[in-house]
Amino acid sequence: MDRHYRIITYIIIGVAIVFLLQLFKIQVLDSSYKKRADDNALREITDHPARGLVYDRNDSLLVYNDAAYDLMVVPCEVRAFDTTDLCLILDISKEELMKRIEKARAYSKLKPSLVAQQMSKANYGYLQEKMYKFPGFFVQNRTLRHYPKPIAAHILGYVGEVEQKVLEEDEYYQLGDYIGISGIEKAYEQELRGTKGKRKVLVDVHNREMGSYKDGAEDEISIPGLSLWSTIDLQLQEYGEKLMENKRGSIVAIEPATGEILCIVSTPSYDPNLLVGSARSKNYAALNRDSILKPLFNRALMAMYPPGSTFKLANGLIALQEEVITPSTQYPCGGGYNMGSHIVKCHVHANYPDLIGAIATSCNAYFCRAYYNVLSNRKKYKTIQESYQAWKNYINALGFGVRFDSDLPYELKGIIPSVEFFDKRYRKSWNGNSVVSMGIGQGEAAVTPIQMANFVAIIANRGFYYKPHVIKAIGTKDSLNERYSEKIDCGFDKRHFDALIAGMENAVLNGTARVAQIPGIKVLGKTGTAQNPHGKDHSVFVCIAPKDEPKIVVFCLVENGGFGAAVAAPIASLITEFYLNRTVKRKDLEQRIISISIK
Repeated sequence: MDRHYRIITYIIIGVAIVFLLQLFKIQVLDSSYKKRADDNALREITDHPARGLVYDRNDSLLVYNDAAYDLMVVPCEVRAFDTTDLCLILDISKEELMKRIEKARAYSKLKPSLVAQQMSKANYGYLQEKMYKFPGFFVQNRTLRHYPKPIAAHILGYVGEVEQKVLEEDEYYQLGDYIGISGIEKAYEQELRGTKGKRKVLVDVHNREMGSYKDGAEDEISIPGLSLWSTIDLQLQEYGEKLMENKRGSIVAIEPATGEILCIVSTPSYDPNLLVGSARSKNYAALNRDSILKPLFNRALMAMYPPGSTFKLANGLIALQEEVITPSTQYPCGGGYNMGSHIVKCHVHANYPDLIGAIATSCNAYFCRAYYNVLSNRKKYKTIQESYQAWKNYINALGFGVRFDSDLPYELKGIIPSVEFFDKRYRKSWNGNSVVSMGIGQGEAAVTPIQMANFVAIIANRGFYYKPHVIKAIGTKDSLNERYSEKIDCGFDKRHFDALIAGMENAVLNGTARVAQIPGIKVLGKTGTAQNPHGKDHSVFVCIAPKDEPKIVVFCLVENGGFGAAVAAPIASLITEFYLNRTVKRKDLEQRIISISIK
């Protein structure tokens, strides 16, 4: 009897030990069971930081944040729920709702994913009252970008939902997060986005939050993004967009001493508030479908035009540097350039201009001959290929045919053809006359507005520039952006700029740009007419002011605007007057330009 009792006792003790060991394993060694229990009572919520604010150069607010609310789902926590009621609140179909849940499940069954973004306060309040009906769903606070002025859309850019490729490359982002897509929002995403936080909250059986877990001891506070101070002058930007209403083209204004962009206008444009909130996708699709106006297309950075007569300044500078001409060199015009079968017509002016006179009158013959002689200099270069490559190197040094890698995304480099391009076109049998049209900014060359504005800054600085940029300080107004502080020397003798400046001054006083005169301010300018094979030529103008201490350079191009003096010169002149005087006295000219509509 005693033996059987001991055996039974040992069995009971053994079973108890097994249960105790298993209990110890479950409660102490294996955290998965605790996690499952916690998941039924706890919810970890990501605290998304507010994106940094954006100011103009005078501390006016360009971008700020509004409160917004996202509906999130944790797929593994979803139970049977009233799909009809939730669809009514979100204003989507049942099919769309289930599609979003399946997308979330495919991403992760355990991690929260976005179901509906940027809900209104009204929808948020209504949803909160019914959250007990939707197990596995919860609302997360977010911020919504807001633009107090409906301007500068191409500069500021917009934010949108992060793409799968980014999710795979950057662990900071989760499905449903927002990221800068274009403009400043994209270029300074790292600075603007801040650092995420997290908090644990207790949740009851009805899916309602009941307060912080452990009084927030395990929470991590989010850190807001850094604010940015831009180089943009808000009032100047607004004025530039007003002048360009009902026109297509761009304005780029730069402070030459720093490379800071004062305004950058691309029209047609759009209200940046259209790409905010739940209507963003629908509005983006509508803007993107507009193949006629192309409001999403940033002409200032991406449109490539024949540079027109403003390019004559670059070719004059190169001819001086190559010692092919001096400021006093004269070439006959007689109505244009004629060599063999190649004819380039010119308008009526003095027959034998020097360089200064040729700039003032925009003589085609002069710059065709100067360009031809640069490419035909066999004392220095043995072949056309060598001389053309030398010319191309100069042009690249002046910022054409290259990217600045500035802080504005999607910048294109334009077109300055290579030696190989012309060798292939002409089967290696070509000379300066074959490509002479590029001497006056026509032919195969194409440049962007920001490149032309930067070139004019080089003239104002007599040979150097700072990369054009739109952000001057990060974090605080005194924390200057050091990315664009390098002074870039273009390699030209400083003395060669004297003739260009004198010619531009004469163009405004007595030449093709008289309409650009501003009372009390010495303005330097150059008109241009860029040929357009698809319709009326483009109106082009560049200017510098004041002459002796340049504070602003402006490039303006109006598509189908005709001669440079017709539309572009008045606009650039008004921009200059407004920036320097903070007002415009030439109201008649202003009203005439505003009233012009060019389809």
